[in-house]
Amino acid sequence: MVNQNTLTIDVGFTHEDFAALLDKYDYHFSPGDVVAGTVFSLEPRGALIDIGAKTAAYIPIQEMSINRIDNPEEVLQSNETREFFILADENEDGQLTLSIRRIEYMRAWERVRQLQAEDATVRSLVFATNRGGALVRIEGLRGFIPGSHISTRKPKEELVGEELPLKFLEVDEERNRLVLSHRRALVERKMNRLEVGEVVIGTVRGIKPYGAFIDIGGVSGLLHISEISHDHIDTPHSVFNVNDEVKVMIIDLDAERGRISLSTKQLEPEPGDMVKNPEVVYEKAEEMAAKYREQMQINQQGSAPAAVAEEVAAVEEEIPSAEEEAEIPPIEAVIEEIPSAEEEAEIPPIEAVEELVPAIDE
Repeated sequence: MVNQNTLTIDVGFTHEDFAALLDKYDYHFSPGDVVAGTVFSLEPRGALIDIGAKTAAYIPIQEMSINRIDNPEEVLQSNETREFFILADENEDGQLTLSIRRIEYMRAWERVRQLQAEDATVRSLVFATNRGGALVRIEGLRGFIPGSHISTRKPKEELVGEELPLKFLEVDEERNRLVLSHRRALVERKMNRLEVGEVVIGTVRGIKPYGAFIDIGGVSGLLHISEISHDHIDTPHSVFNVNDEVKVMIIDLDAERGRISLSTKQLEPEPGDMVKNPEVVYEKAEEMAAKYREQMQINQQGSAPAAVAEEVAAVEEEIPSAEEEAEIPPIEAVIEEIPSAEEEAEIPPIEAVEELVPAIDE
């Protein structure tokens, strides 16, 4: 007869001990961590990722790319291993929410900071316009070009789909601001062929109380009211009309701010000629410009001792900027509202992370 009594062996290791052991070697994951994970299930609106946690993590489709995508297969493949950013802590089911988009944003900001430091010129397509200017994408980030920094005769609405050369004005990741200038890029390119003291022919494109904007070969220069004539002028309208062809002399090239300053006052053979007889000014423009350049060279030769004295004086007292004007309005108004580089307002927004993450057993 066979002994059917069950033999029980005490191994000293219970289910509770096993659970405790799992907890001991379980990794702790926190929002903001970047971890390696493997895709093991693609779903219509997301994917399940194995990152070594007790429960599979989830990445919604909105967080798969810095660009908009229609399905997960555009970015992820089954069994693919890559880096993921932990976006949100565990939900009630113990599931973490992941992001690739956040990693791409961090790298994009690093890249544009590098481009700004190099003073690089970038090219980008305008994909939308709003009341304040035009919108482009740089390294996947949304950039804003203020209207005052768009240098073209076209209405800005017609710029959609057009590629523009651009310079960086502001790169601020903390405030989500990426501001660029089309004008500065064009001015820099034009400046390579221009010189202070050079006479150029241009067309009056706009008249303001503080001066006239002159188109010179596709870029705009400012003929300030104080540089029109030695005689007092109440308004530039008394001297110019829009579309007038004029001869002007370049008196300053500011590549950093993308500005070209012009003058007709320096071309006057006699004070007030620009008001009384502008044709005489245009006729003798090259002759007067040559005298201006000669005087400029004399001033430069004698500027070294003066520069030393000025540096000493600057230590002793604060000298107000020569560019601060009280009664003349500035060329550009202060930009109060710049769209976020990562959050869109007036065009369809980049979708936010959905709060509804599918349950594990769905």
